Amino acid sequence: MGKGVAAALAKEAEVIIVARSEERAKATVDELGPNASYVLADLARLADVRRVTEELHAQHDALDGIFVNAGLGYAAGRVETEDGMDSHFQVNYLSHFMLTLNLLDLLERSEHGGRVIFNVASFGEMDWDDLQMERTWGYERGIGQAMVAKRMLVARLHALCRARDDSRVSFVGFQIPKTVWSNQINIIPWPMRFMATVVKLFGGFISIDDCGRIMAPLFTEPHASSLRRSGKLITEKKGALVEIPDIDFVLDPAEQDRLWRVSLALSDDDATRRIADQLVDKLAS
Repeated sequence: MGKGVAAALAKEAEVIIVARSEERAKATVDELGPNASYVLADLARLADVRRVTEELHAQHDALDGIFVNAGLGYAAGRVETEDGMDSHFQVNYLSHFMLTLNLLDLLERSEHGGRVIFNVASFGEMDWDDLQMERTWGYERGIGQAMVAKRMLVARLHALCRARDDSRVSFVGFQIPKTVWSNQINIIPWPMRFMATVVKLFGGFISIDDCGRIMAPLFTEPHASSLRRSGKLITEKKGALVEIPDIDFVLDPAEQDRLWRVSLALSDDDATRRIADQLVDKLAS
């Protein structure tokens, strides 16, 4: 999805890719052309998240948008990161939380109105008693929990920034209407790969290029239109962008606040906490 969106945007705008592999990043940038560049970071390492936000601040005075997309899909078993967390929770959610908060100031400086588009899905549950899935693990459960958390983050950031008269950043959760056919297919077990191939034949997947075509307008539409979508979960249906009603749990401010506090504790990062405190103080006032 990230490559599809980057390819669509790089035709007219500067695009920065955040990648783990320098070799693959260079190949992608060569493919996308002169408007593309990259920075290296592994979202399974919070130290990398901190470093890449510092690099982006050193290289850029403003950002017009962020596509919060990178994540883990299928895995054969639970993997714990060097930060002591389940890799799905950290890569698919917590690093996104930390990255987004630390880039908010660059988004606020956008002449076009900053926007953050989160790749989300409308399923999943939170297990407050086992967030790191140490007792009961499953890759689908891990993905779903991260998706719930990201949707809660969309709603929370929308509320916090709308409480500020000077904020011009929008936050949108987007669910792609079909699964994107990508390299992920190569790592799943062969029975799942066989079923995916059958589903593809019946039109159950979309291409990377189609993904870019569908999502790129979210980054280029007028700022007023983006602000009207802010805080919402949307998808594409019959060529139009439509809203998907979310569940009460995701929209509950008390649950959002609980996740916010847990996220700050797990991030254990002074800069992230300062930014979060400033946002919350503004809402309280």
